[in-house]
Amino acid sequence: MHVRLLGVAAGFCLLFGTVALKATFATIISPMAPEARQLRPQVPDIPKIDPKSTLTSTLSMPQVRRAMIVDRNNQVLAVSLPVAQLYANPRELIDPQDVAKKLKSVLPQMDEEETVRRLSMAKQFVYLARNITLQQELAINNFGIPGIYFEAGERRHYPQGQVAAQILGSVDIDDHGIAGVERYFDKRLISDKTPLKTSLDVRVQGVAREELAAAMQTFEAIGACAIVMDVNSGEIIAMVSLPDYDANDFAHAPGDARFNRAVTGMYEPGSTFKLQTAAMALQLGVAHIWDRFSSIPIHIGRFTIADMKTDHFAPWLSLPEVMAFSSNPAAAHIALDVGAQRQQDWLRGMGFFAPVPVELPEAGHPIIPARRNWGISTVMTVGFGHGVAEPPLAIVRGTAATVNGGILIKPTLLARDEDANAQSTPDMASGPSISGGPDTRNALSEASVDGTETETVDKPVVPEGQRVFSPEISATLRKILRLDVKFGTGKTAEVPGYFVGGKTGTAEKIGPHGGYLKHVNIAAFTSIFPMNAPHYAVYVMLDSPKGTTATHGWTTAAWNAAPTVARIISRIGPMLEVFPDTAHEPEIDAALSIPMRPSPPRGVRPLGPGNDPGDPRRAADEKQADEAGKKKSLKADDANTMKHAANRQNSPQQEGGQG
Repeated sequence: MHVRLLGVAAGFCLLFGTVALKATFATIISPMAPEARQLRPQVPDIPKIDPKSTLTSTLSMPQVRRAMIVDRNNQVLAVSLPVAQLYANPRELIDPQDVAKKLKSVLPQMDEEETVRRLSMAKQFVYLARNITLQQELAINNFGIPGIYFEAGERRHYPQGQVAAQILGSVDIDDHGIAGVERYFDKRLISDKTPLKTSLDVRVQGVAREELAAAMQTFEAIGACAIVMDVNSGEIIAMVSLPDYDANDFAHAPGDARFNRAVTGMYEPGSTFKLQTAAMALQLGVAHIWDRFSSIPIHIGRFTIADMKTDHFAPWLSLPEVMAFSSNPAAAHIALDVGAQRQQDWLRGMGFFAPVPVELPEAGHPIIPARRNWGISTVMTVGFGHGVAEPPLAIVRGTAATVNGGILIKPTLLARDEDANAQSTPDMASGPSISGGPDTRNALSEASVDGTETETVDKPVVPEGQRVFSPEISATLRKILRLDVKFGTGKTAEVPGYFVGGKTGTAEKIGPHGGYLKHVNIAAFTSIFPMNAPHYAVYVMLDSPKGTTATHGWTTAAWNAAPTVARIISRIGPMLEVFPDTAHEPEIDAALSIPMRPSPPRGVRPLGPGNDPGDPRRAADEKQADEAGKKKSLKADDANTMKHAANRQNSPQQEGGQG
């Protein structure tokens, strides 16, 4: 009996020893991770990425409710990461100080004293930490502390940092969009988990930002912006506004950094607006390329409209010369030929009187003179880009319409279906139309050698939108823009093989108390490349640049904005699969050429000396004569009235008869 009892005791000792050893390994030496059923059901699995799969099928986060935002090449711009919110029920805790100490070991940034205070409150719910990682959640859960709970959440992350920060915007603490694309597409990003594909290209965006930042530093500008847009589809490939900020730190970014100069900033367009003045005059038939306009300074009251330098051109300039030499008085004469009413109607039709229709809630309203103030001086100053303030994207949109065959497209931040655009049927009706337009590849863009197209020519997407120019006028404007870079003020924007066309623009800034600030400019350059088959618009604006030794002290766009555009085009061209063609450069330039001073057709009397309907002195004389005529008519009417009154007094029966 004694032996049997000892055997049974030894068996029990062995059994309990085995269990104790197993428990020691499981809880102390090598603790096991809790099973899925032991964790809260809200904890999502950490996503596993298969590099062989596509983006939309691999990055599956079922517990994340906000969709990703990607660029046109599926590079992630914004993504929601699964996180947890840590909270507690203080009434269920035993030792708040011990709990706070344990939490501090996992969350080093936690304020231990504040946590102890919160855990000691007579409440049933207190938040302890937000947006903790899944690894931190697992570590805290392993403590097995009663009264500590987790709530599923997500945190928006922008892996590209400063790239496209003002475009992307941000979300609030409840994960709702509060700015940029995040706000504009808030419902879409919550209701549909498919990644939102934008038209942006992070490579092009990065190049534009790098070159713009270098120019801003070189010329000590206080701000700058750059835009790259497809002139046929309206897709915005890049949009940069400096200074900017890290999109992950939106809450602490200064207001100047969050300010999107491309769509919210309003700037006088300067001479870039002369393109619109020339375009409307040509389209309305008011002027032709062979007409000449006076560049002699115009005196309006106490103001004078003049050019900075006139030693390189004649007193009378043809329309191509007006654009190439960027003459203010000549542009004013063209605007006067058009007239106030037609000028207003034209600019309104081009969208310059309304915010640019782009998917950004920050798009601002242009600053336009009231109709009652749109007198002769306003007509002239608006003709060369003063007296109105427009967002840079509006200038890019207007430039695109002049070269894409005459269609006013809608800029977009969404990647468009190229196959759908390729199958769209253009509306060939003349005048304004809702969609369509001719294939922009006409004889001018089909520069060929030995009957074959060059490698740089690629059939573009057919633009969709309202027709504002005829294809013929668009072809002429393309030649004029190319002339400006080839022989005019935009020479510094030339990039061999890319056939760049464009227009410089320099406007004096308005001071805080009104009036223009001398030697404080907005310098801008709007351009298109390649001009033989227009595909992309590139725009650069520098706010208050300073002169350097290299620019001989000049702060105009030809010295700063134009060369910045050239550097951007030379770098982004290959990225956009547009390669320089220097082998056929003579033939292509010949197809794009236009005489600096075209000859008028036989039997046509061109506008010029002795035939200048837009002469402000003539307009003033006509106005004075008209007013004199009105006064004379009023005097005659008054005399007749007095005469009839005298007759009525002398002949009361006649008055009664008339009654």
